[in-house]
Amino acid sequence: MKKLVNKLRGKKDYNRIPELERMRLIEKACVQVSRGVFFSTVIIIASFLPVFLLTGQEGKLFHPLAFTKTFIMMVDALLVIVLAPVLISFFMKGRFRPETKNPVNRILEKIYEPVIRACIKWRKTTIAINIIALAISIPMLMSLGKEFMPPLDEGSILFMPVTLPDVSNSEVKRILQVQDKLIKSVPEVKNVLGKAGRANTATDNSPISMIETIILLKPQSEWRKGVSKNDIINELNAKLQIPGVTNGWTQPIINRINMLSTGIRTDVGVKVYGQNLDTIYAFAEKVKKELEGIDGVKDLYVEPITGGKYIDIIVKRDEISRYGLTVDDVNSVVEIALGGMRLTTTVEGRQRFSVNARFGQDFRNNLEALKRLQVQTMKYGPVPLEAVADVKITEGPPMINSENAMLRGTVLFNVRERDLGSTVNEARKKLDNMVTKLPKGYFMEWSGQYENLIRSEKTLKLILPVVLVIIFLCMYFAFHSAREAFLSLVSIPFALIGGAFMIYFWGVNLSVAVAVGFIALFGLAVETGIVMVIYLNDAMQQLVENKGNSKETITNQDLREYVIAGAAKRLRPKLMTVSVSLFALIPILWSHGVGSDVMKPIVLPMVGGVLTSATHILLVTPLIFLMAKEYELRRHGKIDVLETKH
Repeated sequence: MKKLVNKLRGKKDYNRIPELERMRLIEKACVQVSRGVFFSTVIIIASFLPVFLLTGQEGKLFHPLAFTKTFIMMVDALLVIVLAPVLISFFMKGRFRPETKNPVNRILEKIYEPVIRACIKWRKTTIAINIIALAISIPMLMSLGKEFMPPLDEGSILFMPVTLPDVSNSEVKRILQVQDKLIKSVPEVKNVLGKAGRANTATDNSPISMIETIILLKPQSEWRKGVSKNDIINELNAKLQIPGVTNGWTQPIINRINMLSTGIRTDVGVKVYGQNLDTIYAFAEKVKKELEGIDGVKDLYVEPITGGKYIDIIVKRDEISRYGLTVDDVNSVVEIALGGMRLTTTVEGRQRFSVNARFGQDFRNNLEALKRLQVQTMKYGPVPLEAVADVKITEGPPMINSENAMLRGTVLFNVRERDLGSTVNEARKKLDNMVTKLPKGYFMEWSGQYENLIRSEKTLKLILPVVLVIIFLCMYFAFHSAREAFLSLVSIPFALIGGAFMIYFWGVNLSVAVAVGFIALFGLAVETGIVMVIYLNDAMQQLVENKGNSKETITNQDLREYVIAGAAKRLRPKLMTVSVSLFALIPILWSHGVGSDVMKPIVLPMVGGVLTSATHILLVTPLIFLMAKEYELRRHGKIDVLETKH
């Protein structure tokens, strides 16, 4: 397109060019542009390949982003190739002024040209500063904490305390009422809704000992000054210290996601597998003791495997034979009294309800009353149940959990006021010695959000090298030179500098969202680097054409001047490429509300990386390009010119 405009500038008036020649010029320019558009689109799409390969929760969250970006790039490329030529033929009219007449270009060149000349003069210092900045950014990234996903503020709190497994219904009801009253006393709380037990469905296995209380908060503008959500949780936790109750704090949506995806209702869980429930519970208690005191570990709790109370009714076979009874006779009485007997079905319109009858709860909860339960005999009339059966209370598992055909116990805890990765790493170091002491057939496994973190890290580490190879091949086919492809690819690590500084000083932990931001940044950095290399190659072509016609020898000074011209004369489109990205991303940094917690970690590395990669491309890429051409001139006595088509 540049060649077309330059040719048109030689004419007094674009409208005086014959129609046929005009169409041929536009057609030729569009054919040249289509190649660059194709490779740029492929590079951007290839950079999002790791996002497409994410699985689980992170895949469901970021796949729409990757698909949207891909479809936009494909449609954009199609419009550039198909629609742009038509619009050019309509709107390119009148005279064309040279770029030197544009005031924006003149101002940019006056600022940029002295800077690039200084960088070329002090080339070792320039390269050293970039390498030092890169060397500093890598330890900064390594020192950051890790988490699976940035904590999304849902605007509400889920309070999940757990009591002893043998707690009675009346006691749970009393605890629930006390807790709701204490929670409502906090000024930031708008509404409280608590429940105990579970619904009549197989998908909810919550025991009566697990309470779920949803706390709706007032708008943040009505909170006390300087109070955060963590402060509210800490205040509530201090008020709700009830003996025999272990508190747990999370959010409603993420809690359901955790329970469905990992079977763990907290951020992290240590699963202990084995064959015997008592042995599993003993090791789970040891794990809990080791985890106590670790910074960041909150709401530590061992899921009860024992402690459930059962009423055992064991039939005395010798006694029932004396009374002329059978085992079924005794069991049917117990079933009717405790389990209930279906009497009939009532019909109300289109609805049908079964009518059951059984003894009242006060009677069923009274062991002495159960012993006096009457069993009818043919010879001796009614006899008490204790005459034909032993009635006693025994202990057993309140609920048996199994996974992968093995019994399972779990140690649960949340992570607050610290990142997930370092907290679990410290916990794993403390538990390493315990793992070796487990009996044969017993083992431990980390689950919850940490399980998702490890899975996503493995996926990204596996696919990122493949993506870099694909991008390198695309640039190689675009430039037909491994050197030029590498020159564009080297902008990726320097884009890392700004992203690392942004997330470090913003106080953001490394997560899948940050990784997606870096992935999008790498595509933008490579695209901007390609634009610079294309214009530098154009400058080299002009140098060879000018010196070749006059048969003059190309000198290092010629190389320097033409490289500066190639970098400075087309400065505006390079800055436009960077500015469009910044203008679209920076407003997100000031966003707030639900969803901004996830968007900011994506945008931060892109904003910082675009700034540093643009600086590297504008100042260092021309320098490296010049050094490569000087080496070619010194080694071969000539420079290689790429016939790039863009």
